[in-house]
Amino acid sequence: MSRAPNAEPRLPSRKIRVLVADDSRTVRRRIVVALEADPEVEVVGEAADGEAAIALCEQLRPDVITLDMMMPKASGVAVTEHVMAYCPTPILIVSASLERGEALGTFDALAAGAVDVLDKPAASDEGDAWDLRLVTAVKLVARIKVITHLRRKLRPARPAPAAEAPGGAPREPRADDGWYRLIAMGASTGGPSAIVEALSPLPASFPVPILLVLHIGAAFAPAFAEWLAGRLAIPVSIVTDGEPLPRAGQPGVRMALPDWHLVVQEGRLRLTAGPERHSCRPSVDVLFESVAAEIGERAIGCLLTGMGRDGAEGMLAMKRAGGMTLAQDESSSVVFGMPREAIARGAAQHILSAGALGPTLLALSRSRRESP
Repeated sequence: MSRAPNAEPRLPSRKIRVLVADDSRTVRRRIVVALEADPEVEVVGEAADGEAAIALCEQLRPDVITLDMMMPKASGVAVTEHVMAYCPTPILIVSASLERGEALGTFDALAAGAVDVLDKPAASDEGDAWDLRLVTAVKLVARIKVITHLRRKLRPARPAPAAEAPGGAPREPRADDGWYRLIAMGASTGGPSAIVEALSPLPASFPVPILLVLHIGAAFAPAFAEWLAGRLAIPVSIVTDGEPLPRAGQPGVRMALPDWHLVVQEGRLRLTAGPERHSCRPSVDVLFESVAAEIGERAIGCLLTGMGRDGAEGMLAMKRAGGMTLAQDESSSVVFGMPREAIARGAAQHILSAGALGPTLLALSRSRRESP
């Protein structure tokens, strides 16, 4: 496994020095012009292929790399693995979400240490709206101090075997196996890697359904669900409004649809268009608060890496309702903002590394507790 990035953000005291890597001259020019229009940003180099991106990173030591996924000589994933092993640099993936292979590769790069992802500009993206999103993303990524990742090829996690009954046949999970009936999980920056690390130890028979809010662009959500499903033993799907709340014994991850809040309401999963919370929709706070009200003490809340404070108040509501609350620790977080806020409010009962979350969830799923 990789060593985790340091979660402490840093604010540059000079211009942010950016290396732009994309094999399309047109896209590269669009990125360069957008970045150089901001007085706080300086483009120090351009690369048209993966090998050039690696060489220029080692030579120029930029503050940020904007990185295409599909490039000649070395892919975006290969570039990310090399950079994070030998010259750790915050990487913003600029990727075409409509290309399935490219979108899936994006999450491999995020798991390898890239910080965030932005969809490439579409032909219809005229004006400066996309340019402003790019500059904002570069400035956010520049605040994150990354450290070395061990170089490795990412492979789908090997599915964990189902629990076996004494006779040797796979044992089907039963609704009365344990006390907890639902897990609510939230993550933002650094989330894809943390989610895989936390959930990959869970076997196919894991009996507690999981509701997931991840702050991610709407264009990338279907690819992330597919990518995550390929790395877990339990199924992954995007929530449909009004579907029944999964029962204990129905394993799987149900992921919030971007631009809609996910709530539990009267035994169903609802998607609502309520106001943003902390500039987020879906919001982890909104999910956690609904779980606190609907499931109470039989729920587990998990808050993972992310910038900002979304999820802290909702986790406190879950704790006050009697639920179990877990927060990712600083050393394994890409950005410690969201977990830090929950810990500061006294909302987190246990503070764990991403790697320790899976075994903890597995143990909790088997735990029993007397009803009051």
